[in-house]
Amino acid sequence: SRANDAKYFSEQHDHILIYAKQKNLFFLNKLPVEEEQTSRYKNPDNDPRGAWQSIAYNCNKNADERPNLYYPVINPNTGKEIWPDRTRVWSYTKDRHEENVANNLVYWGADGRGKPRFKKFLDTQSGLVPMTIWKTDFAGDNQFSRKEYRAIFGTDAFDFSTPKPTKLIQRILQIATNKDSIILDSFAGSGTTAHAVLNMNRADGGNRKFICVEMMDYADTITAERVKRVINGYGEGKKAVDGTGGNFSYYELGEPLLVDDKLNNAVSTEKIREYIYYMETKQALPEAAADEPMLLGVHHGAAYYFNYEKDASTTLNAAFLKSIKTQAEAYVIYADTCVLSENKLQQFHITFKKIPRDIARL
Repeated sequence: SRANDAKYFSEQHDHILIYAKQKNLFFLNKLPVEEEQTSRYKNPDNDPRGAWQSIAYNCNKNADERPNLYYPVINPNTGKEIWPDRTRVWSYTKDRHEENVANNLVYWGADGRGKPRFKKFLDTQSGLVPMTIWKTDFAGDNQFSRKEYRAIFGTDAFDFSTPKPTKLIQRILQIATNKDSIILDSFAGSGTTAHAVLNMNRADGGNRKFICVEMMDYADTITAERVKRVINGYGEGKKAVDGTGGNFSYYELGEPLLVDDKLNNAVSTEKIREYIYYMETKQALPEAAADEPMLLGVHHGAAYYFNYEKDASTTLNAAFLKSIKTQAEAYVIYADTCVLSENKLQQFHITFKKIPRDIARL
């Protein structure tokens, strides 16, 4: 709403940034055709191809740019010659115009005596190209989102100053995701993104998933709680809203693995092993081998070893090599120090990686 305490102008807009890692991978879905748009399609001439609406026969090119599109057409009902404006020539060549006339694709107005317009049929409308300005009736606004939030939590709930309307997030998801997408919201706030994903899955049977991250202390009592209520339903009486169904898991951060780029002693050895193996292979850590406790696993021909003791320094040396039982094409071995020569490492196809910790404190 208008902010009368603004010094110069009351800001009425916000921005959405669209980003693609590579231009050739960039895509946008068209928006679905909704009732407001379909209601414009009629069939006044009982065309067997169904409902249609007329659209402009001109394009945004001028006669100098497209001289082949600057020519007269004849209205068959009046015999009158009609020229386009020099600044907005026809959208079609002469040959294409003749095809349009032959195929009954040209509309000459309600009385048949007007300028040409093109008949666009409803069954050819695959969707709507998104526009750059999204107004309140299309994407909602902050006032709408506050009402939505209070309907879930009540009027006495903790208030967010700038909640996003679920309708806005749903519009973004419509053009930028498909039914199986994973949507990440790194600043989840009140949980609007999760709410929008659940709404869309219920509406179209999609299997979208969301990952929401929130570092504030209301992550449990508001963000996750909103998702629960949306799934199960909320409100009473005439204001009751049915649940969307679905489910989610809630996690809290554990101890940081690294503190000042050094291993955190508070983290268990098993968690460190899981992390290292995943970072190396993007795979889950296999069960530990009873006869090779330092082995993490084998992936794509390489064996991974984590030569680690919590309270003692470890060394990659000849003795450790003799303890290796797994045959592999290559080896990646973590230890605190390495005393093997470069020639020896190359001979056995070994990559040594130093464990990031302060050995002086051991």
